[in-house]
Amino acid sequence: MAVNKTSAVDDQEPVNVLFALQNKFDLLDFAGPVQVFTTAVHDFNNAENTKAFEITIASLEPKVMSEQGIMVDSHITFKEAHDRLEEFDVLVIVGGNSAEVIDKQLEPLGVINDFSELQKKDPVRERTIMSVCTGSLFLAMEGILSGLSATTHPDYVTKFENLCSDAATRNLVERTDVVEDARYVVNNLRFDLGDEDENPYIRRKSDDTRRPSNARKGSMSFKGSGRRESIARRAAMRLGGLRVITSGGNSAGVDAALYLVSAMVDDGCAAEVARYMQWTWNKGIVVDGLDV
Repeated sequence: MAVNKTSAVDDQEPVNVLFALQNKFDLLDFAGPVQVFTTAVHDFNNAENTKAFEITIASLEPKVMSEQGIMVDSHITFKEAHDRLEEFDVLVIVGGNSAEVIDKQLEPLGVINDFSELQKKDPVRERTIMSVCTGSLFLAMEGILSGLSATTHPDYVTKFENLCSDAATRNLVERTDVVEDARYVVNNLRFDLGDEDENPYIRRKSDDTRRPSNARKGSMSFKGSGRRESIARRAAMRLGGLRVITSGGNSAGVDAALYLVSAMVDDGCAAEVARYMQWTWNKGIVVDGLDV
């Protein structure tokens, strides 16, 4: 994929996804989204030649052990990942071993920060960072979630809120709107929405009450909408338009990955992946945007 590429949607080249795995990562946080991304194709009649996502695994060493005792081979080291960050469209941060990573300032904190800075320097390129479960704690630690809405595993909400608050105080920036009841939360939609006052699927931070979950479900993806993405609009967004997705507990990573497939490929592809996996897609919310 060319570095100057602006969107994987336009020409159906594989979206390059980097998984950053710390020692004692959670296996399901990793395996669920991997299954989704490797199943997704642009043409299910020609699956071998139209895969939608290309997966790369980064860790400190050539092999990394999960919290469940399963060893996974990585493709590149974190050092190589830093050198090659411009190649990747999506960075996935999984949970597990969060206390040690935060206390000792270990990777993937550095990769998260550099990927975010890369987007701010080069907003023309479409990039996404997605966290699963307690991976959101690392985004909070690095101040990525300032001014955004985000979620995490329900058991870690208090820890998450404290990290977000500390980052806001430390960096003198806006606080994070912590959402406790969502499978995933998406910020920085890729395309224009039209008249927001007439759009029932928008969740604004000014909303005093939560809309019922079914009131947040739309059926519009980037490709299906016929809209053209505004590069100027993206550049004016927080983090240079970096799409930020946080998901709840372990299995919520599958739902978030399905959302990303729907947004970057199309709704039909995501539905077919869910069918193949015999998975009921539990949808989350998109801030100031449409949920697919």
